[in-house]
Amino acid sequence: MTTIAVTGHMDLTEDSVPLVRAELEKILAAYEPADLVGVSCIARGSDSLFAEAVLAVGGRLVVVIPSRDYREAKVKPDHAATFDRLVGAAQEVVVMPYATASREAYEAANAVLLERAERLVAVWNGQPPTGKGGGTADVVYEARGAGLPVDVVWPDGASRRA
Repeated sequence: MTTIAVTGHMDLTEDSVPLVRAELEKILAAYEPADLVGVSCIARGSDSLFAEAVLAVGGRLVVVIPSRDYREAKVKPDHAATFDRLVGAAQEVVVMPYATASREAYEAANAVLLERAERLVAVWNGQPPTGKGGGTADVVYEARGAGLPVDVVWPDGASRRA
């Protein structure tokens, strides 16, 4: 069994989505589908692209939801159908013990991702942490600090919305 978690930017440009999707598919193609488990918080952008790619290659999906109110409080209408479909397709759904979505809940969810994973895929532009905590760069730094292998995905032409 190979368990791979994801962290990544939520604000990919529309043109970046197919570039990132193709890179994720290349990475996941190296694994035996029957032995592949992807762990994702399924937020908009990178997290959902990764979850969809795991399912597309025949792997199993574990979803980590940061708080009990996350769906209602944080999932925007244009992402709701994708979020619900991925929750429904998940082999396991872990809901963190927080009533409301907060920085603390996001950091705890990220900790679960790293605890479960043998590798981390980071859809990351390489910029350092903002200092707010819980962001993509923070997760990458934590993973590297823990000795977890990190595969950075940032294909030529990828960018974030302004």
